[in-house]
Order: sequence, then structure tokens, then C-alpha cells
Amino acid sequence: MPQDTAWENEYKRPQLVTKDAKPQKDVLRFLKFLRKNANIDLENLNVLDLGSGTGRNANYLAERGNSAVGLEISATAVELAKSRAREMGLKVDYRLQSIGEKFPFDDGAFDIALDVTSSNSLNEKERDVYLSETHRVLKSGGYFFVKALCKDGDKNAKALIKNNPGPERDTYINKDMNLVERVFARQDFVDFYSKYFEVFSLEKKTNYTRFKGQSYKRNFWLAYLKRK
Repeated sequence: MPQDTAWENEYKRPQLVTKDAKPQKDVLRFLKFLRKNANIDLENLNVLDLGSGTGRNANYLAERGNSAVGLEISATAVELAKSRAREMGLKVDYRLQSIGEKFPFDDGAFDIALDVTSSNSLNEKERDVYLSETHRVLKSGGYFFVKALCKDGDKNAKALIKNNPGPERDTYINKDMNLVERVFARQDFVDFYSKYFEVFSLEKKTNYTRFKGQSYKRNFWLAYLKRK
């Protein structure tokens, strides 16, 4: 099953996503870091939300005086994000597109990019496009937040790779969603993203993810990156 069909099915009948309207806490922490440590005034910025889902982060940023654009592979999620933006009186540019394809934006169009566990289901070819395109559309010195699935110390991830191996390195098949997902060891993450970005903060965080009503312990990377 192509990943667009898998994510469309997920947003129609949620097993993993929450459809929450509030911004994600990890994004709020990243924005706080930019304000305090990079002296960035979080207004009048151009923000690109990669895998924008139902708009929880893009709408939050737009509400605070920024120009936000979201790329999302699920039509159901896009329509819900647009509906919420209208209800809030916001103008947010949501577009139906995979983040593994060339982005329809000019070079250096954005100050900030966000990827909150959205690139996990890309294959290696798509992931290379995603990374080079994010670098291209960010301004020199622009910031990039990535939350990705972590392999290190994650028993569930290692069991999934062993029992349901995917077609590429460190991938497994999520059989409930019929989706291939990629997990990263620390050095693999650094090696991949440092081709285009300075990795100036990489933190491992443990969360409990709810799936089909059950709670699973998973590790994630929280990465603060800066365009080289």
C-alpha cells in the first residue's frame, strides 16, 4: 500500500494520530529555544511545516503573526487543517503533497522548517529529496526542527526490525497501518542530516505512544538543526 493511502486511512480512522488542535510540546520547546538562545523574534517569519497533519503547529504559528505553509500527504488531514484555520480566522497555505517530492517553493523562502515524525515513512530516495529540498528552501542560517524515531535503547523498535523487517536499512513494516517506518541510531542521524545542516542539539526522549488503545514506550530524537 502506498504511504499516501496508508496515511489517508489513518486520518479517516485514527489508530495513532490524535487530531489534537493544540501545538505539540516539543515544537513549543524548540520555539522557546530560538527565542531565548538564538534571539529570534517569533513574528513575521516564514514557516514550513513538513507533514502538517491537522494544522496544530502551523495554525499556532500563524496565530502569532507568522506566515505558515503546510505540506501534507493526507487529503482528510489537509481539509481538517484548512477548516480549523478558517474557524480561527487565519490564512494558512495547506497543500496536498508528499514531502518526499520536490517542493513548489523558491530558494531561501523560509526561516524555519518543522518535521515532527513526518519523514519516518519515506524511503531512502524520497528521504534524500526531502533533505536537499528542505536545505534549498530554507534561508542561509535558517533553523530546522526534526523529531524522528530513535533506534538506540528502544526495545520495541528493535523487535519490530527483527520480526517485521522492511526493505531498507533499519526499517520495519507497521502491519497495522501497512506502512514502512525508519528508525535512526545516533550516528546514522548525524551522518545523514549533517550533509546539509549543523546539528547543534540532539536529544533522546522517551514517550509513550498510544496505538489501538494501548500504550507503547518509544524513543525519539529531538534535533535542532541550522542550515549550513
